Amino acid sequence: METYGIKKLKSGTDVRGVASPILGRNVTLTTGAVELIARAFVAWLEKRTGKGRVKIAIGNDSRITADELVAAFERGAMKSGADVIYTGLSSTPSMFMILQSKARAIDGSVMVTASHLPADRNGLKFFTPEGGLEGEDVDEILDIAEWGDFKDGEGTLTRDYFMAEYSAQLADRVRSACGSERPLDGMKIIVDAGNGAGGFFTELVLKPLGADTTGSLYLEPDGMFPHHAPNPEDKKAMATLKAAVLENKADLGIIFDTDVDRAGAVDRKGEEINRNRLIALISAQLLSKRPGTIVTDSVTSDGLTKFIEERGGRHHRYMRGYRNVIDECVRLNNAGEYSPLAVETSGHCAFKDNYFLDDGAYLVTEILIILAGQLKKGQRLADLISGLEEPAEAAEIRPEITCEDFREYGAEVLKELEKLAVNCEGATIAPENYEGIRINFDKDHGDGWLLIRMSLHEAILPINVESNSAGGCKKMVSAILQLLRGFRYVDLSLLEKFVA
Repeated sequence: METYGIKKLKSGTDVRGVASPILGRNVTLTTGAVELIARAFVAWLEKRTGKGRVKIAIGNDSRITADELVAAFERGAMKSGADVIYTGLSSTPSMFMILQSKARAIDGSVMVTASHLPADRNGLKFFTPEGGLEGEDVDEILDIAEWGDFKDGEGTLTRDYFMAEYSAQLADRVRSACGSERPLDGMKIIVDAGNGAGGFFTELVLKPLGADTTGSLYLEPDGMFPHHAPNPEDKKAMATLKAAVLENKADLGIIFDTDVDRAGAVDRKGEEINRNRLIALISAQLLSKRPGTIVTDSVTSDGLTKFIEERGGRHHRYMRGYRNVIDECVRLNNAGEYSPLAVETSGHCAFKDNYFLDDGAYLVTEILIILAGQLKKGQRLADLISGLEEPAEAAEIRPEITCEDFREYGAEVLKELEKLAVNCEGATIAPENYEGIRINFDKDHGDGWLLIRMSLHEAILPINVESNSAGGCKKMVSAILQLLRGFRYVDLSLLEKFVA
């Protein structure tokens, strides 16, 4: 039986691949592969639940291959006797929240998305009522798909547009926190949905709360993403939102990624609230209620650590990967350490009081609650993080590994580099580090830190560097460049360009 290279489609805790040839790449995520994965997910769910017939919800974002992949999944699941509920254009977090509806009694769900990746990509994210699947679960599903030992049956297909109910839950959260039916009356709030699935937020959340959303951008779904990448980390996207906020004299600008599990913001003076600034804003709000531990990824700033500690919190800088950060937050809470937030600089933000679900729309409701409180005090959103010390310079450089077995080679590079860094002048290896090598540099040799790690998905050794002094990043990158010169399969051209 043709298995379509199914096991190679795994990407962390998701399935991802090229689903369209429009950009000249070979298609790897075929409809045939998706049909087999659907049958495997049914078998996996039946084994997990002990049921002979399971119910599965499926939704999608705006990608150009969504319809054909949804249809393939529906065919596969129904061939194995599952009852399928199609939710239409949806956000990834809503596909988890629908599983919390006891009346629906759905056993699992799938979101067809590839987040912010280029238009030719697509993928599958899986959920059970307990949360998103782990990498080991995806391995098991793909193993079943490859074996092809499926039960035959006749399933059913129904439709259930859950987004309206999900949106009402978000709006009610803001109403409850603010003590008002229309707490956003008099406010102008702009949404940039980037032609992804996030356009619902204007009509179903903001307007019912009283906000004027005039000037909002790219709300119509378009899987070619013609205006900019739907990504809160994209510089063009953030510049576009900033310009719209200033032009329309808005109180707030909001940007979502394609499937709405990430978000960023711009305040009324055009200041970006993303990455470290977004983490600081949410941390300040949570820590004002109760001290606790904020779990972030590895590339957050020293200034953020100081900001959190000054507000009675502990900053636990863990590793990249939103599932890694969330799982660590869950672990801490289970061990008795209160940790209300798991957040990546990419905009993935998961709250303890929201099932540890990384939900961009839920994150924005928290920002709306903060905004309403700040405006009552005559302050703007960014005033809450005025004490955040930000570096003089920060950069990310992404040198490629040029050999085929890049994961093994990258691991060896990091192992050897740690030995070499011990003798690097002005440098000390950070004692608490969970990913790659983090090196602190004294004032004379860079006045900051550098982190080199292995990419989660690509043949790349990302280098993040942050300095408190002008010119410090170049000093630190120069030092790491010299240490890397002995590794023949690391392309140093980007580093050489940076220090030139």
